[in-house]
Amino acid sequence: MAEVAPRDARIAQLEAMVAERDARIAELMAKVEALTARVAELEARLRQDSSNSSRPPSSDGPGTRRQPKRPTGRRPGGQPGHKKHERALLPPEQVQRVVELVPEECRGCKRRLRGQDTAPRRHQVVAVPPLSALVTEYRCHALRCPGCGVVTRGEVPAHARSVFGDRLAALASLLVGKYRLSKRLVKDALSDMVGVELSVGSVSNLEGEMSDALAPATTEALASVRASQAVNADETGFAQGREGGRAARAWLWVVATALVVVFHIARNRNGKVARHLLGADFAGLLTTDRWSAYEWVDAGLRQLCWAHLTRDFQGFIDRGGWGGRIGKELMRERNRFSVTCSPS
Repeated sequence: MAEVAPRDARIAQLEAMVAERDARIAELMAKVEALTARVAELEARLRQDSSNSSRPPSSDGPGTRRQPKRPTGRRPGGQPGHKKHERALLPPEQVQRVVELVPEECRGCKRRLRGQDTAPRRHQVVAVPPLSALVTEYRCHALRCPGCGVVTRGEVPAHARSVFGDRLAALASLLVGKYRLSKRLVKDALSDMVGVELSVGSVSNLEGEMSDALAPATTEALASVRASQAVNADETGFAQGREGGRAARAWLWVVATALVVVFHIARNRNGKVARHLLGADFAGLLTTDRWSAYEWVDAGLRQLCWAHLTRDFQGFIDRGGWGGRIGKELMRERNRFSVTCSPS
């Protein structure tokens, strides 16, 4: 076996060292690229606000810069000749009480005045009457037939068999559903405002009655949505009280057409809910964001939300670099499209 020359051994040793260092350098460069991308991603998140992401304006910090408005050269506030905005007067048929204020003497010479103004200046004061519950008592009399001796008792009408009337049920449901009061706060509010004492369970029962009453209208509205040629859909987080000491999470869905708007509260934010609202065979044009729950709809029938696209383009611009240049081009095309499609 031939003996390896010292020089060749040294060369082989150096080549091995170089190869090892090259591998280490490649490994470190890969880490640097990954960390650089991560830093860029985190910096982009720090620069996000309501103008370049889906974050609401309320999440913007106090130092967030707004897109400057183009100066108009006009001073702030109402402009000369600007029509004053005042509360519109209700028509006479909606006024419950009229007070005629007729002066009796001249404010100059004190001479007695007679007659009335044919077009008096009208001033209206809107007030709320004292709130109190209207209680109707049904007295079901029992009478015995003189012929056969059978006792017959008068029956409460079907519309009055609930302990609470329709308006009270509607008020309780409005306070819970729209104004987001807890059932206990609704119980207290009805006691304070109208003097009606009811339990927390009764508030829940009234909600159920209102849901049953609205079910036919909801079915009709959903049928209209599913047959519509154009629908807008979205969903957002919706607090659902507390479960196990923690805030319960639900989702408020909305599907809107030119004729109807349907709101739906669901525990999930998945495609199953979207299919339920739109119908599995929906064939209209659907405008949404990019949420995956709508991916089952044919791409040719999807229209992305214009506001989301605008925020995406602004996000590219704020990142700078090559992406920023692409964002500016996209925003330029967006502005051209807006001008082309705006009503004249």
